[in-house]
Amino acid sequence: MALLLLTTGTIFLMWLGEQIDEYGIGNGISLIIMAGIVARMPNAGIYIFQNFSWRSTQAENQIDTTKLLLLVAMFIGIVAGAILITQGQRRIPIQQAKQTRGRRVYGGQRHYLPLRVNHGGVMPIIFASSMLIFPGLIISAVYSYWPNSFWAFMQSAFQGGGYLYIVLEVLAIYFFAYFWTTVSFRPKEMANNLRDYGSFIPGLRPGKRTADYLEKVMVRITYVGAGFLAVIAIIPTLVASWLSIPFMVSAFLGGTGLLIVVSVALDLVQRVEASLIMRNYPGFLGGDGPIRGARS
Repeated sequence: MALLLLTTGTIFLMWLGEQIDEYGIGNGISLIIMAGIVARMPNAGIYIFQNFSWRSTQAENQIDTTKLLLLVAMFIGIVAGAILITQGQRRIPIQQAKQTRGRRVYGGQRHYLPLRVNHGGVMPIIFASSMLIFPGLIISAVYSYWPNSFWAFMQSAFQGGGYLYIVLEVLAIYFFAYFWTTVSFRPKEMANNLRDYGSFIPGLRPGKRTADYLEKVMVRITYVGAGFLAVIAIIPTLVASWLSIPFMVSAFLGGTGLLIVVSVALDLVQRVEASLIMRNYPGFLGGDGPIRGARS
């Protein structure tokens, strides 16, 4: 019965997402996921309101003014950083070759090839967290049959806030970030397309030199993007243990939920902006051009 209910609910959500794609503004499945994450935010707000105290207190789950200000400041800063890294690009200058036809000269324009800093999006965190579930389950099963100090230490280390768990999660995020970039980013194909369209990177020959340069740049910016993902992934655990607050409150300070909400919200705003411009409206927020997020 449980499997039947889960399968039926999943199929219904997939159908609902397709209806949003067809009759709405698109990206229906992502909107449903974002709605499910945002729906948990009132519970965190209710918990903060019920356990808030204006005076400084040493209670374990009590939230005083200092903790509240720290939570608000960290939330604003982390959301701003997530937006910055999600929209961040490394723009490679591209020069188009000039072509002379009769008395007219075509081409010669200069444009940019954008490379995303966070090319893998939220997928490296999802893969890393999913992979680290299995060692904890195996160690717990072994400890239930052979209880001793070593397996007890391993069980505590592979729990959510354990030191070894955090180190392995960071390493796994770096590995899957480079793995996802290697699978999805094709520098040779991109270099060949530039050569076929008569474009080149100034100072580099079309072909292998261009492909090697693009791969080198992508490796460097992936290192920065993976570092950001690792920080985002471990922030909820560190904040929960540091401020002695439940994980349901600190979960909105990082992790996959925050990245999904930020990326889907930015994509939704850009889709609304494009729809308004297509219908000759001045823009989503007024003015003469698109909003700042769509331009970056």
